[in-house]
Amino acid sequence: MAVSSLLQTLGTRAGSLLWALVVLVYLAYGVVFGIYAASLLQFPFDYDQGEGFELLDAVYFSRGEWPYRDIETYPFYASNYPPLFHLLAVPLVWAFGPRLIAGRLLSTAATVTLAAAVGLAVGRWTRRWMIGLWAGGMVLASNYVYHIGPLSRSHMTMVLFETLAVLALAREEDFPSRRSLLLGSLALMAAGWTKQHAIITVLAVFAYLFLRRPRAALTWAIPFAGVNLALFALIDLATGGYWSLHIIEANINEYDYRQAFFLYSQWFRLHAVVLLLAAALVLYELYFDRLSLLSIWSVFAAAGGALAGKWGAGESYFITAVVAAILAAGRLIARVERWTAGRPMGRAAAALLIPVALLGQAGLVFHLPTDHPWTAPVARGLGLEGTRYVDTVGYTQLGHLPTAEDVRNGWRIVELVREAPGPVFTEEASWALWAGKEPVTNPTQLLNLYKNGKLNPEPLIRMIEDQAFGIVVLRAQFYPQPVLDAIGQAYRPIADIPVNGFIYRILIPRRPS
Repeated sequence: MAVSSLLQTLGTRAGSLLWALVVLVYLAYGVVFGIYAASLLQFPFDYDQGEGFELLDAVYFSRGEWPYRDIETYPFYASNYPPLFHLLAVPLVWAFGPRLIAGRLLSTAATVTLAAAVGLAVGRWTRRWMIGLWAGGMVLASNYVYHIGPLSRSHMTMVLFETLAVLALAREEDFPSRRSLLLGSLALMAAGWTKQHAIITVLAVFAYLFLRRPRAALTWAIPFAGVNLALFALIDLATGGYWSLHIIEANINEYDYRQAFFLYSQWFRLHAVVLLLAAALVLYELYFDRLSLLSIWSVFAAAGGALAGKWGAGESYFITAVVAAILAAGRLIARVERWTAGRPMGRAAAALLIPVALLGQAGLVFHLPTDHPWTAPVARGLGLEGTRYVDTVGYTQLGHLPTAEDVRNGWRIVELVREAPGPVFTEEASWALWAGKEPVTNPTQLLNLYKNGKLNPEPLIRMIEDQAFGIVVLRAQFYPQPVLDAIGQAYRPIADIPVNGFIYRILIPRRPS
């Protein structure tokens, strides 16, 4: 008995030390996220393709205009996202002007709130603040959340609303109360009106409710669908049909199963410990209990990652699955805590094994900008000098910190755009916005609609052929090929300017010979 008691004591003390280390490591990831977010909040230009156009949607709403418009007339613009994120950004646009900091502040706040909500939920289930801190820290530690969280993009706001919906609906074990159902439905509706990908969580919630009480689930689903369809129809009527054209047709892209397979493999490699814990909860409930909303959401969200195979999609499509898995893992840890409560040896073993596993998970998601004053000493200690950014994802266009040279070169492009006569044609919106000019086109929407036979590019091509634009600024060249051909014939390059790891090609009209 003395030996057993000694082992239990040693195991408990070692476990406490390990949990303290877990908290420190994941808090460090939170600091790294804060460094990255602060850097992007100070960077005035597009960091990721599409940021400026999400801002432009908010700018249109701030002026009382719809962003869902005729893409075949000047300024040839349309948006393929629902309006809620951009409406929420309107007060920030009024405060800061048409600047990317508006969308980035909103997205960063949503990401931090998401981490806090997950941490509080897991902390409540386990009644241990260290485990709650791990869960919230794990949200910020995920490479995918780190990459996307501070960007002027709607995705993290959608995930926040999805998570709040699930947490509200999962409060009661049997079936949500009327209050929980109302709160969950409102949050779920907000998620869908932030980004269409939330349909996966809507289906997960319906499946959960149907498994509990089929008739009650249908009673909920019919008015929920009816309200959203009515709102959809009203917006379509108000925009002359352009809402449905762009929100549906512009999102129909080619599918590459190899891209989906690669991202699934990467997702599992980066989050293996959390995913295995979540899978253990699903299997346990499937065979020995009944499926909870967290288990069902984890499965649906994982399946929803298949949409990442679409052209233009990427790692962000797995963020909902990451958050769902973290919550499911937290619920499993809470169950283990209860199972081992009356078994001292089992509790000591769990106190050792769980934090060791979570420290291993921390290593899987390792990422670090190495050129910041706070992180440079860590990078030197780890022998990571010579690179601006290290990430277990491998090569990534996201995650590094913009440099002073990026800012200088960006202002150089802005000055060229400002000095150009007349309207300007910039593939990213922030160049035109900083120059005080109207952004023209949304390249990916033009391309998608053209491929789907829903766009006649001739009006835009005629303006290009007439050299109506004083300057053209290209980066990825995500335009229909006839548009690119017209640019090549009517404009000539004068400079290639590097900003943030990308080369921006500057073109001006060709003069008559």
